[in-house]
Amino acid sequence: MDRRQHRTAGGTVVAVVMLVGPGVCATGCAGSDAAADARGPADPVTTLHRAADALRTAGSSRVGTSMEMATGGTRVTIRGKGRYDYRRQVGQLTVVLPQDPTGAAEHRPITELLAPGALYMKNRGAGVPTDKWVRVDTATLSDGNLVTGGATDPYAAAELLRGTRTATYVGLTEVGGTAVRHYRGTADLAAAARAASAGNRATLAAAAKGFAKAEVPFDVYLDEQGRIRKLRQRFSFVNGQQKTPVAVASTTLLYDFGADVEVKLPRPRDIYAGRIAEDQPAN
Repeated sequence: MDRRQHRTAGGTVVAVVMLVGPGVCATGCAGSDAAADARGPADPVTTLHRAADALRTAGSSRVGTSMEMATGGTRVTIRGKGRYDYRRQVGQLTVVLPQDPTGAAEHRPITELLAPGALYMKNRGAGVPTDKWVRVDTATLSDGNLVTGGATDPYAAAELLRGTRTATYVGLTEVGGTAVRHYRGTADLAAAARAASAGNRATLAAAAKGFAKAEVPFDVYLDEQGRIRKLRQRFSFVNGQQKTPVAVASTTLLYDFGADVEVKLPRPRDIYAGRIAEDQPAN
């Protein structure tokens, strides 16, 4: 894909632009156990480094995403929903763009297929036939596809936590009716890239070079198996259309672990090889 197509694919975003067990002693003993549980694990950083591994153990899940940003003085939110296979690192999302503030017809939902090193988009608009896919090499994107597609790849988001530098345990809470531990911290993109799986190493390395800041603040909520239930990450992204960075907040929700995931990647003849119109919005 040439550089013109790369910039336009990125425009998907920038154009509108993550118990206490039963005691066996007196109440003083039970109280000590409860206090320890409230404090959480002794080393939050190590716990978060392992969060992506817990997802691989789980195998798969359903996914909900939202991406919030301010553009042109207006705050917009892009939402997505789908499924992801953490062992194969493939998934499918349906991404819904916000209504055009000018009152134009709403954008059609974009179907996205996520795979190691690649993002496929259907209903991309911009002159692409409706029966064709656009393929983007995520290692060539300045954000490593953490922002470009309007949804952060769930496993890439989890592997970013491998670069956690500092983290604190906030406390116990619930996400979707599930008891979780809440952590807050900062991850380093370059460190995450070095520790990531082969499928995400190049994309996270690209993000480390392309973002305005390599440090990514986050809030993450883990269940008792150490699996991510909710992850909110805050990126500082330079989109090439303005000098000042755009603040992007990406939230990923994971649920229904073990869900069936069937992802069939497009055949070469189904991938659009023509020019993508620079000035034509997705429809």
